Amino acid sequence: MSDALVAKKCLPCEGGVPVLTPAEIDRLRPQVPHWSLTADGKRLRREWKMKGFVAALEFFNKIGDLAEAEEHHPDLHLTGYRNVAVEIWTHAVGGLSENDFILAAKIDQLPASAK
Repeated sequence: MSDALVAKKCLPCEGGVPVLTPAEIDRLRPQVPHWSLTADGKRLRREWKMKGFVAALEFFNKIGDLAEAEEHHPDLHLTGYRNVAVEIWTHAVGGLSENDFILAAKIDQLPASAK
């Protein structure tokens, strides 16, 4: 299902793009089933427990390389030395855009040394 999203490229966004409506979010969410909406409905979030600290850092680097290539940058969190959380949202519009779902689908394809 996420193949359609993975085939797309994030489009530059400097604002002026409307945030996705709840109906649009509901249409896209099944394509990134491992991601959840944050309580405010403005971000996508996914968590992993990695094998260790180095595995978590390596995963961050893979995400960072992908984010640079897509020109769309998520918030990365590392706690407890191996607990990784990623939050994606379009900062320029203050909520979700299609770019967020594209990036989530592409992150899902990255190899991760999860426990």
